[in-house]
This record gives sequence, structure tokens and C-alpha cells, in this order.
Amino acid sequence: MTANDRLIIALDLPDIETAERMVDAIGEAGTFYKIGYQLIPLGGFDLARRLSAAGKKVFLDLKFHDIGATVERGVKSVRRLGADFLTVHAEPDVLKGAVAGRGDNGRLKILAVTVLTSLDQESLKRMGLDMPLEDLVLKRAEFAMEEGADGVIASAREAAAIRARFGDGLLIVTPGVRPAGAGADDQRRILTPAAAIETGADHLVVGRPIIAADDPKTAAEAILVEIAAAKTDR
Repeated sequence: MTANDRLIIALDLPDIETAERMVDAIGEAGTFYKIGYQLIPLGGFDLARRLSAAGKKVFLDLKFHDIGATVERGVKSVRRLGADFLTVHAEPDVLKGAVAGRGDNGRLKILAVTVLTSLDQESLKRMGLDMPLEDLVLKRAEFAMEEGADGVIASAREAAAIRARFGDGLLIVTPGVRPAGAGADDQRRILTPAAAIETGADHLVVGRPIIAADDPKTAAEAILVEIAAAKTDR
């Protein structure tokens, strides 16, 4: 897998026009883009189609969470967009519906959200969850494996444990990555790009360090250099 394949750039921007200008500015340094809640109501699905038609890979971060039958119908609709990754919550019924909705589509990968990277152990405690954070991540990854999902969304700090437990059975997509010297913003469980790859992550989702940079293309290229320097045999 090349460094470009591993880097997913999050288009967390206020409107479609700004997102399209960002894609143009990043140029060949960006081949994989995430579209989430901020853009979806403003035409994000049409943007996904255009990016796909232009040869880019698309990650739709929708985090579906409903009864299995409803999720199944939603995923069937997403299949038509030409997306590569789709997130759903890591609950057995949700996952089962998502996998059924994907069907035999060879392109769309179902990714189970384990524990958001903005949360830590104290956050779980406030929600009434006493399980150690890593154990909860592994339990939800287990659900993903059992129901036939393709991978998980997990912090780089839990990637090694997931890789040790499941080997290459699950893709590991890691948000909350920050290049050397960058601020943490609202993320709690972060690592640098090279460290995240070395601990087991397959793909890294990076937003603000690129899209808020004075020169987004140069920022993306610097992260690609960090990824390429990671010591991994995957």
C-alpha cells in the first residue's frame, strides 16, 4: 500500500465550493477524501460522486446507527454513490444490516466505529461505562469481525491490540492523527503518522493539519513523507 493510499484527507469544511477548492489545491497529493456530517446536507453526496468519477477514493463518514433493516436499506442507497469506505456503529444488529446492504459490492468497505478518539477513560465513566477503554474497543472490533465487516475505526493507541488480536482480518482506520509538532485540538488519543502506521493502522484520517494549513498541498506532502518513513511490512 502506498503512502497516498494510506492518507485519507477529511474535508471538514463549511461548504461544497470550499471543499472543491481544497481538493484542487491539494492536487495529486490527495487521492482519498472523507466526507462527513458538515458537507452531507450541503451536497456532500453529489461531491462524493464527482470525486469518484475523477478517480479519487471516497470515505463517507455517516456512522449509521439504527435497527438492522433500516441500516441495510441505507447502505444499499450508499452503494450507488461509488464510495470506498462507510462507517456504522459497532453493534451486532447494525453491522449485520450494513453487511447485508453492501451485498457483493467489491468496492464498498464497511467500517465499525469502536470508541471515538475524542473520548478517554474518564469520558466513558461519565457515560456509565466501567469497562477499560481498550477492552471496549476490542469487544466492538470482535463484533465487526463476527458480523463480516471489513474493518474498524479506532485510535492509533488501540491499533496494536486490534492487530494482535485479529491479525490482518480487519482494516484499521485511524482518525486523530497529528503530524510531529501539531496541536492535539479536541483529540485525546493521538499519535504521529509514522507511529500510527507502525502500531498497526492501515489508513490515517487527517483533517485540520492539512485543510487549515497555509499551504494544504505542502502539508499533505509532509504527512506522506512521514507515512512513507514508517517501518511496516503491511
